[in-house]
Amino acid sequence: MSTLTDSATTLAQLKERILAFVRERDWEQFHAPKNLSMALSAEAAELMEHFLWSSAEESRAVAADPVRRQKIAEELADVVIYALEFANATGLDVAASIESKIAANARKYPVDKAKGRSAKYTEL
Repeated sequence: MSTLTDSATTLAQLKERILAFVRERDWEQFHAPKNLSMALSAEAAELMEHFLWSSAEESRAVAADPVRRQKIAEELADVVIYALEFANATGLDVAASIESKIAANARKYPVDKAKGRSAKYTEL
C-alpha cells in the first residue's frame, strides 16, 4: 500500500481510492445521501468526543498527545472519507464547492469587520 500525504495526493485521487474501496465491497447500494450524511455526523461526533469537557488549551494538549493523536487521526479520517464518499454519491465537486463557499464567506465576513473577531456575520 502506498503512503499518501497531503502534499502529494489530490482530492480526485482520494475520491477514486474511496470509490474503489466502496465498489469492491458492493456498498454503493447503502450510500444514499441520507445515509452518508448521517454517518458523517456520527463520525464527527466521535471526533468531538475526544475533546469533550476540555478547554481550548486542554484540547490542544489532547491533540498533541501521542497516544490519543492516533485515535483522533482515525476519527478525522472517517469524517473525511464519509465527506468524500458523499461527494462521490452526489456528484458534487469538493474543490468547486469549497471555492464557492469561501467566496460567499468573504462577502459575509469582510476583513475590515471580521478580522480578529468571532462574531457571526449578522453581528458585525
